[in-house]
Amino acid sequence: MKHFGREFIEDPKLNTLKRMYIRIFGIPISGMRIRLRRVLPSVQGDFQRIIDLGCGKGIFSFELARRFPNATVVGVDLDEEQVERNRHIAKKYGHKNLSFEVGDLCKLPYEGEFDLALSVDMLEHIEDDQHAIKQILKCIRPGGYLVCHVPALMRIWLFSGMKENFDVIGHQRPGYRLEELKEKLEKGGFEIESISETYGYLETVSNNLSYLITKANQENEMLYALAFPLLNMTAWLGRNQQPKGKGAGVLALARRPS
Repeated sequence: MKHFGREFIEDPKLNTLKRMYIRIFGIPISGMRIRLRRVLPSVQGDFQRIIDLGCGKGIFSFELARRFPNATVVGVDLDEEQVERNRHIAKKYGHKNLSFEVGDLCKLPYEGEFDLALSVDMLEHIEDDQHAIKQILKCIRPGGYLVCHVPALMRIWLFSGMKENFDVIGHQRPGYRLEELKEKLEKGGFEIESISETYGYLETVSNNLSYLITKANQENEMLYALAFPLLNMTAWLGRNQQPKGKGAGVLALARRPS
């Protein structure tokens, strides 16, 4: 089992105990680890410039910089403090092909600069998501690709069947139906290469339990630290399960037409 996010032992905001925990287990965010395992296999190709949109802690950015050492990777986020922390960590690890920029995803300054754009659980945060999709298209070169993951509108809940996805602080909407995301990407100018659901049953159970503990707001930190190794193992065991119409996420690979 790969321990993603070990770079964060260099986060200046963490104490010694938290650094030791990350050194052993990697970044302790159950949903993030599920998305890493589900999304990264879709990132295939020979890329020169990659942009990670709404990069947050930069976990995908760091992994992309490692996997594509000959590519330039740029992580963009609105959170200035987080961007500074990401820059500090990248410098400590010597990631010379990785940089982080403060930027508004609805006002991207790039014009056809990137071979690949990555957008992971970002669109649900933006009120005018259709405008954001058009901005993403603009920053990708003709023939370039977008890998886009969003939460699904519905998910399996423990003992209660399918219900609407989590109500998370900062989200403008709980998620998207597969056909809805496809329609929005096509309306924004993309051609869909593939689109599918993510999160198998065990991954969803693990993620549900994680949400019950943290409320997606870093609550009950000590309890979650104790539970995370088991939650992550449960999700890892379900990494190859097919959602079969009940996935809690949607993953699209799209292309800007040549």
